[in-house]
Amino acid sequence: MEIDELLTIMIEKDASDLQIKVGRPPLYRIHGAMTPLDAHPMTDEEMEGLAFSMMNQMQLEKFNSRRWTDVGYGLKQNRFRINIFHNRGTIAISVRKISLKIPTIDELGLPEALKEIVKFSTGLILVTGPTGSGKSTTLATLINEINETRACHIATVEDPVEYAFSDKKATISQREVGADVVSMDDALPSLLRQDPDVILVGEMRDRETVEFVLKAAEAGHLLLSTLHTSSSAATIDRILSYFPRDSHHQIQIELAMTIRATISQRLIKTADGKGRAAALEIMVGSPTIRKAIEKGEFSSIYKTISESVHFYKMQTLEQALVSLIAYNVITTDDAIANANNPDVLRALLHELGLKKKEGEKEEILISEE
Repeated sequence: MEIDELLTIMIEKDASDLQIKVGRPPLYRIHGAMTPLDAHPMTDEEMEGLAFSMMNQMQLEKFNSRRWTDVGYGLKQNRFRINIFHNRGTIAISVRKISLKIPTIDELGLPEALKEIVKFSTGLILVTGPTGSGKSTTLATLINEINETRACHIATVEDPVEYAFSDKKATISQREVGADVVSMDDALPSLLRQDPDVILVGEMRDRETVEFVLKAAEAGHLLLSTLHTSSSAATIDRILSYFPRDSHHQIQIELAMTIRATISQRLIKTADGKGRAAALEIMVGSPTIRKAIEKGEFSSIYKTISESVHFYKMQTLEQALVSLIAYNVITTDDAIANANNPDVLRALLHELGLKKKEGEKEEILISEE
């Protein structure tokens, strides 16, 4: 089978991901569940043909030297992020479908607080979560909100480009590693020479990228990026982990000065089984949060978030999950399975049950979506 044929099936099945490896038929992820294609198992020769048909010379050289590479691919009004890698001596391919249409905050059902967060002109906004949690879509949605509401210059460097933006109120320059620039490290310094107001760095993967992001945010730019972390407190810990311990206090000061918000999310199967819903922890850089970061009191961040629902529009992941349960969007079992703090979630659900009996459900509605 050719790659276009497999991707066409992916579009028709409305699958979010596709896994292809030697020895079994292609697997499509449909509403979170892996479903095999009714086809013969893939052979070595077929896998090599699929992989080499998608790579340009630079990507092929990268694949041969480090044994994996990322590829951006477009077909039938859809874009795909494709990772080609080695698996036990054979080639394997992982595909993520990315619609060319960038959804709005309202279309995704995300909290209204995000519209306020992207109004900042400087600082750092991070979208975090595990692989497959929808970070890239949320990040693109935030950039699209800025694009539609602000006359500015947005510059991005991505590996690879996932969503292709069109100029609206803003003008956007997008650069892809491997196609427009040799490497992320090579691309970052030049971003500051492009007169950007807003900078998108696809992912903070190493110390050099983190240093650039902090420097640019301090210099008066609005920075957006992603990290693979499960909560706001874990995000701060991850950033610090890139640096020697004796420099942590200085990094904490820099983060306290620049952090505007962290958005940590999960995608959870909906109760009707027809899709997935996003549950977001939102931390805003309030004075209390900044003070906690500067002093290294990360254990207090969760409590501050939980108590800042109304004024700063923050919310913990557990509060977001309770809201989704209250509106029958997701099941309680799935919520507990995805919670960072299952015991906290159970306590909130118990409180919800008591309030319901008293006819006061609206008082504990913690996500103002």
